[in-house]
Amino acid sequence: MTSRLLQRSLGSPDYDGIRQALRNDTSTPVISARGLEVRVAVLPLFTHDGRQAVRVSSTQPLTHVLVGVDSASGTDVTLLVPEVDAPRTLTLECRDDAGVVGSAQVTVTPQRKWSVFVVHHSHLDIGYTDPQGTVLRHHLDYLDAAVRLAEETASWPDDAKFRWTVESSMPALKWLDARPAGQVESFAALARAGVIEVTALPFQLHTEACSTEELYRQLRFTTQLQDRYGFATRSAMHTDVPGAVVGLVDALNASGVRYLAAAHNWAGRSVPYLHGGDKLTRPFRWRAPSGNELLVWFTDTPHGMAYMEGNTVGLTDSYELADDLLPRYLSALATRGYPYGPGTFGWQGPDAPREPYELDVLHLRVQGAHADNAGPSIVPASIARRWNETWAWPRLRSAVNSDFFEHVEERYHDRLAVHEGDWTDWWADGLGSGARPLGYVRRAQSALRVAETLHTIAGTDATDEIDAAYDKVALFNEHTWGAANPWEDAEEAGDSGGLQWTRKSSGAYQAQDDASDLLHAATRRFAAALSSPDGEDTALPDAEGALAAFAVFNPGTRARTDVVRAFLPRDVVAVDVPIALVDARTGETVPHHEEYVDPDDWPTRPIGRHVHAVVPDVPGFGYARLDVVRGPGQAPEPVEPDLDGVIENEFYRVAYDVREGHISSIFDKSAGRELVNGDAAAGFGQYVYDRYATAPHFNHLSGHVGAHDRTLLGDRAVARNATIVRAVRTAVGEKLVVELHGKGVDWLRTTIELHRGVPRLDLTYQLAKQGTPAKEAVFLAFPFATGPATAWELTGGVGGPGVPRVPGSAEYMLPIRHWIAFEDPELTVAWATLEAPLVQLGTIHMPYAPFPPTLDQEDGTVYSWALNNIWDTNFPAQQQGETTFRYAVTSAAGVKGSRLGAAAASGLTEPFVGALITGGPGATETYASVDHPDVLITSIGRVDGEQVVRLQSLAAEPVTATVTVPGRDPVEVRLPACGVAVVGGKRA
Repeated sequence: MTSRLLQRSLGSPDYDGIRQALRNDTSTPVISARGLEVRVAVLPLFTHDGRQAVRVSSTQPLTHVLVGVDSASGTDVTLLVPEVDAPRTLTLECRDDAGVVGSAQVTVTPQRKWSVFVVHHSHLDIGYTDPQGTVLRHHLDYLDAAVRLAEETASWPDDAKFRWTVESSMPALKWLDARPAGQVESFAALARAGVIEVTALPFQLHTEACSTEELYRQLRFTTQLQDRYGFATRSAMHTDVPGAVVGLVDALNASGVRYLAAAHNWAGRSVPYLHGGDKLTRPFRWRAPSGNELLVWFTDTPHGMAYMEGNTVGLTDSYELADDLLPRYLSALATRGYPYGPGTFGWQGPDAPREPYELDVLHLRVQGAHADNAGPSIVPASIARRWNETWAWPRLRSAVNSDFFEHVEERYHDRLAVHEGDWTDWWADGLGSGARPLGYVRRAQSALRVAETLHTIAGTDATDEIDAAYDKVALFNEHTWGAANPWEDAEEAGDSGGLQWTRKSSGAYQAQDDASDLLHAATRRFAAALSSPDGEDTALPDAEGALAAFAVFNPGTRARTDVVRAFLPRDVVAVDVPIALVDARTGETVPHHEEYVDPDDWPTRPIGRHVHAVVPDVPGFGYARLDVVRGPGQAPEPVEPDLDGVIENEFYRVAYDVREGHISSIFDKSAGRELVNGDAAAGFGQYVYDRYATAPHFNHLSGHVGAHDRTLLGDRAVARNATIVRAVRTAVGEKLVVELHGKGVDWLRTTIELHRGVPRLDLTYQLAKQGTPAKEAVFLAFPFATGPATAWELTGGVGGPGVPRVPGSAEYMLPIRHWIAFEDPELTVAWATLEAPLVQLGTIHMPYAPFPPTLDQEDGTVYSWALNNIWDTNFPAQQQGETTFRYAVTSAAGVKGSRLGAAAASGLTEPFVGALITGGPGATETYASVDHPDVLITSIGRVDGEQVVRLQSLAAEPVTATVTVPGRDPVEVRLPACGVAVVGGKRA
C-alpha cells in the first residue's frame, strides 16, 4: 500500500489548489446550516436571450431557488436572471427533502461583457524537458499538426477556428526549410490569412546577455519571411523570462513589430510587486528613450503558470471546467485586480493586490498540455465553439497573438499608461551559473564586430559567416540553460542535465572559436589588402631597410593611445635579429617589449616573438603603421623591481596590500586624488566567497525559501595568504602578479597592469573553480571613494539612478553590458568589465526573495557578481575549471560619465589589432569617423552588398552627427536618444 507519509512537494502550487482558491475568492458564503455551506457568485455570463448568471454551490446536493426567477438542483448550479443595469436583490432559498435549509438575500449586479482572445501556442524551451535536438524536432511536428488542425476546422465559425501562434520563430524557420513545397505553401497561405502567426523573436532570450548588434540581427529573418512567403511579422512574444532590456523596444520597432505579449515566470525568484509591479497596469505602452513604443500585454503570474493562465482556468481541459472557472477569473479581474490569493503569487510571496482590471478585453494564453514544450490541441478551439453557442458573453475567440493587440490599439490606445526604460530581468542572476562559457560568448560579441569591420575594409563580404556566428552566440543567450533537474545525467526527459549542458556550453565555445576564426581571417585579409592594394607587393615607403611592418588598427570610435600585442614570425624576421619599431607617422622609435616563443618550450605553436608596444593616438576605425627595422641591439629584458607591491605609470600609482589580499590604493596623479575607499567593508579587488545554508538538488528550491535577514548566509570568506609571485617593469609598463588562497577555488591569481602612456588600470582575475553542488557565489569588490554610480551601460540604452525603469523591475542587481560611471564636479571615475555582466551596487544581497542586503550600504562600491550556482532548475547546478575575469578602471576630470565609461570599456572590448604587412600602405588611414562625442561607431559591414557604418548613441536626448567615410560625401544623421542608425545602406 502507499504510505500516507508520501505527500506532494510541500509548498508547491498546483492547479487544484489554485483553482479552489479561485472558487473561494470569487464566491460569498450566504448560508451555513445543518453542517453544510452554500456559496454564491454573480458572474459575467450572459445568454443569447438576455439573461445573466448566478452560480450557487453547496457542500451537499440541494435545490436552489431564486424566488420568482429560476431554480435548479445539485451541488453546483447556474441560475439565470434577466440582465440588470442596476443592483437587484433577490431571495435565495435552498431546500432538501426535509424542507428549506436556509435562505439569504442575493444582490445581482451589472456585469461586464468580455471579449476573450484565446492565443494557442507552445512555449519553446530549447532543452529543459528533453535534450535540445529532441525538443526542436517535436516543435517541427507541432507545426505539422497545426496545419492539419487549421485545415480541419476551416469550416467552423470564425471565432472558433483553430489558430496557432508560433511563439518562437526558430521552429518555423527550420520547418519551412525542411518540408515539401506543398506543405510550405499551405503554411504560408494560413499565415497570410491570419490563421497561423509567426512571431518575431527566434527563441526566448535573456536579452540582457545580448549585445545591441546581436539583438538586431536576431530579427533579420522578418524581412525574409515577407519577401519569400508573403506574410508579415506583426508581433512578438517574450515568454518565461521575467524582464527584457530597453533596447528590445527599438530592435522590434526596426523590424516593423509594435506588439509584445510578455509572460513573466516568477518561479519563486521574483518579487516585482514589492518594487512597483502592482502599479503596472495592462496593457501598457512601453517607450524607449528614442520615443519608439511597443504595445505590451503581460500575463498573470502565479508561479510557473505565467504563460498558461488559460490552462489554469480550464481552457485546455474541458468545456465544463472552463465554464466553471473562466467566469470566476473574469469576475476577479474586474473586482480585485488579481484572481489568486497568498501562496500562489510566487511561493513565498504575500497577496498581490492590484487595482481592478479596467478593460473588457483579455488576452489568454493556452498550451495543449500543462507543460513547457506542449503541442497543439483541438480542445481550446472546441471549447470556444461550444462556448459561443451557449453564451453570448463573454465572447471567446480562438486568435493569433496580434489579433488581440489590433483590437486594443483600435479601441483603447490613447487610454493606456506609458512606462519607460529598462524592464530589468529577475532571472539575470542565472547568467552567473555559467561564468566560463558566458565569458567566451561576451568575448565573441566583441570579436565579431571587429572581424566584420576588417573583412569589410579588406573588400570581403563576410555577412553570412558573421550572421551565423551571431546566431550561435544568441543560442547560448537563449533562456534555457539546463534541464529541469540539471544535476542529473540521464539520456532523455528533464533529467538529461549533463547532456543538455554539454550541448549548451559547447555552443558558447564554438561561437567564440568561430568569432576568433573570423577575426583571424579578417586580420590577414586586411593585412593583404594593405600590403598589395593593387594586387602587387610594393616596398614599404618612408622606412628604408624596413624588415616588415604592422598596421595597428583601432576598432574603437575615438583615437586613443593603447597597447598592441602582435606576433612577428621567425620566418619573417629571424629571432636573432635585433629590431626596433618606428612610428611611420612621425619617424619616432616606439619602445617595445618582446616575448620569445621557444621551440623547446612550445614546439606545437608558431615560433617567433610576441611584440608589445604602446602606440600613441591611433585614429578610431583606422590604423597607424609601425615599421619593423633593424635595431641597435636586442630589446631590453624585463626588470624585476622590489616586491613591495607598488606599480605606477604617468597617471596612477597602485599599491597592493599583501597581508589583506587586495589593492589598498589607486592614486590618480593628475587629480591628486585617491580612488579607493579605504574604509569600505571589502578591499579593492577583494575576492569574496559566500556559501548559503540551502540544500542542493531540489527542483525549484528557491521557491520554498524566503530570506528576510542573513540567516541563510552560511559562510562568508575572503581570499587570504597573498604572495606576490611576479613584479615586472618593461619598456611598455609595469605588472604585478599575486597569488592567493580562497574558499571555493584551487588557486586564485590576480594580475595588475599599468601601461606607459595609457590612463587606465587593467585587472585580470584567474581562478580555478572547484565544482560543488553547494549553493555559493563569488564576488569581486571594487569600493570607490566616490558618490553613487551615475550611469551604466545597458543593451540599447544607458541606465542611471534618475533613469526611468518599468515598474516591477529587479532592483537588487544590475545586468550591464560593460561599464559603470561615477561622476562628481571634480572627477569622473569609470569601471568596466569584460566577461562578468552582473553587478550589485553598494552591498551584497541575499540571493533569495525578497533579497535583503547583507552589508551596510556603501554608495561607491561595485560588487561584481562573478559566478554563482544558486538556481535549482534550468541553470547548471555547479561549475568548475579555470575561469578569467577582466576589468578596467580609469578616471578623468570634466568628462561625462557615459563617455568615460565607453572609453574604459574600449580597452577591454576593442583591443588594438596588429596586422603584419609586407607591402606599402600609407602611414595612417581612417575608414570612418563620427563627430559627436556621444555617438559610437559599432562596426562597418555590408547590407545588400553595400558598405554601411553602424552607429549607436549614448546620449539621453536626440543628437545630430556627421559621419565621414573616405571617398564619400559626409552624411549627417539624426539619432534618437540612445538610438541606433545605419549610414550607407538598409538597417542590418
